Amino acid sequence: MLRGSDERRPAAREEASASYSGRCSSSSGAEHLSRYHLGLLQTPLSTAGSAGGRSGGGAEPAGPQLEANSLGRGVTPAPGLQLVSAAAGDSYFGDKSSYAENVSTMNFTSSSSARGLNSAWIGKTPLSSSRSGCRSRTPLMGYSVTSSSAVSAHLVASVIVAVVEGRGLARGEVGMASIDLKNPEVVLSQFADNTTYAKVITKLKILTPLEIIMSNTACDTGNTTKLFSLITENFKNVTFTTVQRKYFNETKGLEYIERLCTSEFSTVLMEVQSKYYCLAAVAALLKYVEFIQNSVYAPKSLKVRFQGSEQTAMIDSSSAQNLELLTNNRDSRNGHTLFGVLNYTKTPGGSRRLRSNILEPLVDAETINTRLDCVQELLQDEELFFSLQAVISRFLDTEQLLSILVQIPKQDTVKAAESKITNLIYLKHTLELVDPLKAALKSCKTHLLKAYYSSLEDKRFGIILEKIKTVINDDTRYTKGCLNMRTQKCYAVRPNINEFLDIARRTYTEIVDDIAGMITQLGEKYNLPLKMSFSSARGFFIQMNAECAALPNGQLPSEFTKITKMKNAYSFTSADLIKMNERCQESLREIYHMTYLIVCKLLSEIYEHIHCLYKLSDTVSMLDMLLSFAHACTLSDYVRPEFTDTLAIKQGWHPILEKISVEKPVSNNTYITEGSNFIIITGPNMSGKSTYLKQIALCQIMAQIGSYVPAEYSSFRIAEQIFTRIGMDDDIETNSSTFMKEMKEAFTLFATHFLELCHIDALYPNVENNHFEVQHVRNSAGNKEKITYTYILSKGHTEEKNYGLKAAEVSSLPPSIILDAKEITTHIARQILQKQRTTPETLKQRAVYHLATRLVQTARNSRLDPDSLRIFLKGLKKKYEADCPVSGQAQTEDGQ
Repeated sequence: MLRGSDERRPAAREEASASYSGRCSSSSGAEHLSRYHLGLLQTPLSTAGSAGGRSGGGAEPAGPQLEANSLGRGVTPAPGLQLVSAAAGDSYFGDKSSYAENVSTMNFTSSSSARGLNSAWIGKTPLSSSRSGCRSRTPLMGYSVTSSSAVSAHLVASVIVAVVEGRGLARGEVGMASIDLKNPEVVLSQFADNTTYAKVITKLKILTPLEIIMSNTACDTGNTTKLFSLITENFKNVTFTTVQRKYFNETKGLEYIERLCTSEFSTVLMEVQSKYYCLAAVAALLKYVEFIQNSVYAPKSLKVRFQGSEQTAMIDSSSAQNLELLTNNRDSRNGHTLFGVLNYTKTPGGSRRLRSNILEPLVDAETINTRLDCVQELLQDEELFFSLQAVISRFLDTEQLLSILVQIPKQDTVKAAESKITNLIYLKHTLELVDPLKAALKSCKTHLLKAYYSSLEDKRFGIILEKIKTVINDDTRYTKGCLNMRTQKCYAVRPNINEFLDIARRTYTEIVDDIAGMITQLGEKYNLPLKMSFSSARGFFIQMNAECAALPNGQLPSEFTKITKMKNAYSFTSADLIKMNERCQESLREIYHMTYLIVCKLLSEIYEHIHCLYKLSDTVSMLDMLLSFAHACTLSDYVRPEFTDTLAIKQGWHPILEKISVEKPVSNNTYITEGSNFIIITGPNMSGKSTYLKQIALCQIMAQIGSYVPAEYSSFRIAEQIFTRIGMDDDIETNSSTFMKEMKEAFTLFATHFLELCHIDALYPNVENNHFEVQHVRNSAGNKEKITYTYILSKGHTEEKNYGLKAAEVSSLPPSIILDAKEITTHIARQILQKQRTTPETLKQRAVYHLATRLVQTARNSRLDPDSLRIFLKGLKKKYEADCPVSGQAQTEDGQ
């Protein structure tokens, strides 16, 4: 029998609310005032009838006059690593799903295409029929934090980005601002781009935005900007919203940052004071987010960061596709990617950081070496590795948790109350891991790990946890299972804090006990092995193993309803159980309501200290990524890379191929210097050219993010740009002059079937030839020949010629056509050979060039002792004399 009266409980709830209002919530007389709640200032719901549909009420000041400045010039590409092959790949960055809620009041216009972008409208409209893959969504306010040991790189899109471009002479200067609705961090960037807007497209693809905001002047009828056209073309399934140009106001943007940025990150003000375009972008972005969320962020509640383009390398989207950094080109569901090779992270934050680093590797050697020092210590100290991994694996998504704690739902609902209670439990769970994490780092030696240990000594962690423990039970913790977590939420608040809450919880306990008793009685009544089960969708229900009971006529008693059978188990309920579930839900609503009031008061007290979680989030995600690198090293013979002005890899292999192959891939050497920075690679089809090119780029990326690399020894030059150009050889030949100009400074590996290109080493001393060896094996009868691929790279160009003719011979083409083709090939080869004879003077110039570059390289990087250096220099002299016979003969004659 139920002990709680249904008639008395609502009254008790109202009385509890009234008695606690003075301690936990604002008074009813002040409800019309704006009030701060955990990071956001709640504003009245805007209506279609309000002036302009604005949520703020006041008129917006005039927009900025974004005048031209000296930053509107193009950018000269920095030296990098470029790989060119003749193979083509599938598209890498797939279109991401976006939401279909389009907001246009306050002169916002949202659309799936450029059509109709100038017409203002109010309310929601469906997306056009061409956007069949889109789904509707509600602005994300309350998230459920979950722990995962293998988090997918492609998370649900939650980033909103604002983009603005300079006008007039400043065209090409682009400002961007983005905010992740799951992470209270605003990222600003400003840079000069060329007419292809490759940087903009690349940065947007890295962000995988949910929505992109641009000025309405960018898509005026008949005057659409090139940037707008390119973005809409590349992001067809992303929602676009246009905002009046006046909201892109750099003065407002600076005011936003001054008001919202936490003190820990206030130095960003110095970085962005003169970055007018990113300030304009952040003004429009935050104004729009306030509008769709119907709330504003409280002062000093956001992390604001400026990300300069010079801090990371640029990997364009086609290169990321060809290299299979995040997505496998054959099967997007498998993990045969660089991310899959390195991802042994235990937290969502660590996974996100790894993904971001792979797409934007570092270009600062000091920072990279600091990370490598940490990985080396983790590999050398097993106790440190396993103790850290054990603690890190217990952390939840700290960034997402922080985002929830500084936001407030549009309205106080049971779901919102339950979410806030849940996340307070997650916060307690997270803070209780700080001391174990400190203990694991206590004996560390490297600078970065010591810095993270020091950051964990922040007293605010202890202050927050102590305040939580004054209200929340000590044994309340995060647990798996929906029923277990429901129990934790119900009994989270200590007893005797609110007497009405204690009464409601006793009532809930009695209802659950009555449900259990009723199911036991039903089992005895029908002589069936019934047991009580629970799911979040059905509440309490009955389960029975079909193999443990004989049913009369094969039917369950008529008292049971909603019967389902899964494998050997029946699931069902009854009319009485449904009623008791309803009473249970009513009791839960009372508990959550009163607990929510207590939790809100508690959070208001700890809010001033909560920003230390930004440091904790950064620490956990970085440690997780470094542990992942160390874990990957334990599964293969990786080596720590060095950083010089040379790319040198001894016996390196392809990291992804190693993961999917039964046997270890064939290893090869690579040596590229400033003096020999253009390597032409030849060989028949399927000999390993494209795989080798990808291998070098993947090793470069692994080294630049702080990971060890698959080789016996490796040395890399920091590359600010990494490109893989996969296309047809005739495309390269058509644009050869432009192509060679671009390759002048970059380290370039060029795979080709045009063997005539191998002779340009006579014209350019920085060009060298390599080829993949093949072996010709005849069958026992001696009438057929088979090619065996060795996958071994050797000096010089390939002796294999006329691959197309050999393929044609085994096809169904008429023999006469093949014979004519052979005669034409022979004639062309003779003409080319006559034009490409190397003169003694050319050989001498090449030898002088190589000697000079080797001497410069030795002066920069040599660590040899005097005797060893003397021997090395004598070797250079001998090589010079061998490569320059004319000079060698002259010296010999002088000596005689």
